[in-house]
Amino acid sequence: MKQTTKTKQGIPRLLEISGEKPSPFVASILLSTLGTLCQLVPFLAVYQVMAALLAHAATGAAIDTAAMLRWALVGLAGMASGYVLAYLSGMLAHTFAYRVICGVRLKVAAHIGRLPLGYVTNNAIGKIKQVLEADVEQIEAFLAHQLPDFVSTVVMLEGLFVIMFSQNVWLALACLLPIVVGFGCQLVVMLKILKSGGLKENFDALEKINASSIQYVQGMPSIKIFGQTVKSFRKFYDDIVSYRDFTTRMTEMIRPGYVCFRVFVLSVATFIVPVGLLLFLRQPADVAFVTTFLFFLILGPAAATPTLKLRSFSESMNVIGEGVRRVDAVLAEKPLPEPRAEGAHPQMQGRDIAFHNVSFAYEAEGRPVLDDVSFVAKQGEITALVGPSGAGKSTIAALISRFWDVTGGSIEIGGVDIRALPMEALMAEMSFVFQESVLFSDTIFNNIALGAPGASQAQVEAAAKAAQCHDFIRALPDGYQTRIGDGGVYLSGGEQQRLAIARAILKNAPILVLDEATAFADAENEHAMQQALAALIKDKTVIMIAHRLKTIAGAAQILVVNEGRICERGTHDALLKQQGLYASLWAASSDAASWTIGNAKEEEAQ
Repeated sequence: MKQTTKTKQGIPRLLEISGEKPSPFVASILLSTLGTLCQLVPFLAVYQVMAALLAHAATGAAIDTAAMLRWALVGLAGMASGYVLAYLSGMLAHTFAYRVICGVRLKVAAHIGRLPLGYVTNNAIGKIKQVLEADVEQIEAFLAHQLPDFVSTVVMLEGLFVIMFSQNVWLALACLLPIVVGFGCQLVVMLKILKSGGLKENFDALEKINASSIQYVQGMPSIKIFGQTVKSFRKFYDDIVSYRDFTTRMTEMIRPGYVCFRVFVLSVATFIVPVGLLLFLRQPADVAFVTTFLFFLILGPAAATPTLKLRSFSESMNVIGEGVRRVDAVLAEKPLPEPRAEGAHPQMQGRDIAFHNVSFAYEAEGRPVLDDVSFVAKQGEITALVGPSGAGKSTIAALISRFWDVTGGSIEIGGVDIRALPMEALMAEMSFVFQESVLFSDTIFNNIALGAPGASQAQVEAAAKAAQCHDFIRALPDGYQTRIGDGGVYLSGGEQQRLAIARAILKNAPILVLDEATAFADAENEHAMQQALAALIKDKTVIMIAHRLKTIAGAAQILVVNEGRICERGTHDALLKQQGLYASLWAASSDAASWTIGNAKEEEAQ
């Protein structure tokens, strides 16, 4: 479900999202306008100098050297002032633009953090990446360059045409006509593109390429192992080809109007010359008209360059409009409801976790993933979740942390419904160690300290020692300051998992969720990691998801999950006596431990 769409659009909506005041940008626009007016001064100076020189050539009148020198200095001063004002305007516009995109990115990122985890999993990562990077970068370019250029261009054109019409109406109309006709041709094409939905289709295609390119790069090991190429990864290949076909189709649609636009705008002199010659033939002895005619031959083509900028601005306006709509589409996604900030939230009595007739279905799928699940995980005990893949174990763990909200029933911690707790308070109660631990491209120290921002070196090292990873960290080139990922070291799966355990130990939250926390441990380190986990889980409410059943044999309570229901529950010994699904899983696990790879002929001989 989405929130009500905002009424503001374009630049006003951007300012609303970012929280920035428009005053610096208004100052930038004013400086740009003044700078543009100053840049028109050299044209006036040139006109005055040309008039004096032509008058001297036609009548032999004396040249006022002092006046010409003054005009030259005025033109130079105007040009210098224009550059200085343009520089100041550019600095203000860039600073403002960077503050706006920073505000927009922070707002979008913070909002995504409050959305159900399903938004990230059900929406292509490419879409989020496109919004946070490409769409926002276009906003920066628009605010820092294109909008100030548009203002200066409009001011320059208005100034030029005021000067032109003050000199000669017919020649001014001859300059204006091709520009109007050119824009008319372009307008027809732009309306056609907007009507066809071309802009939206362009953004959609880029989002698909972003998403499939991420999958392609992430799947590169498999692609290389099986000797495949980009053409074999059909999704990526099809998205690239589809975008090629789309851009080709758009180019064919745009080309006629764009060609006509350039032909007319760049042919201003072609319209000025015949009109000027007709007027000249009526009064061939008029020296002032000759001056004006030559002046138009200079000014007319000069109007073409700023006119071409107006076309790019009109395209950018449409692109920015679509970009802002896509940012708004993310912000319109409804976050998980939280209790009002006023007053203290309910206080938990202990840290027992209770599921009361919980049902859950992913919105995109519709089918129930969990159905009428009830249990109590007591503080100070380990509650293990086991069962076949896809049974719903990880979903149960995710619901405890409100990655999603339950479809039916309720979940309580210490007698308080988790929906009555602010998300920040709920997260403060929990630590997680996932099967695939996420480490950031940062130092090892900062990755561990993520569990307790502001932790000292001694605290981080103590957590690392407890997680059995202190020794391998010290052996790295820069110890705890070694960077992980690009430009740094790459850790094995077991090393990454131990860093995640160190992070959880440092946080020391009263509730701990372990999802295959020793999945990547080798035989040498598994015992040490079990010792680390034993220290970590002391006096905590522990939810442990495991496929290696021997790791949870000592759990106080084992819940066997199958097809979204708890089909068996009890201790290890009690469940074995039931001879049900758990006993089957235990037998399969025990058999798997004794598997060997032998010679087929030897086995047949035996």
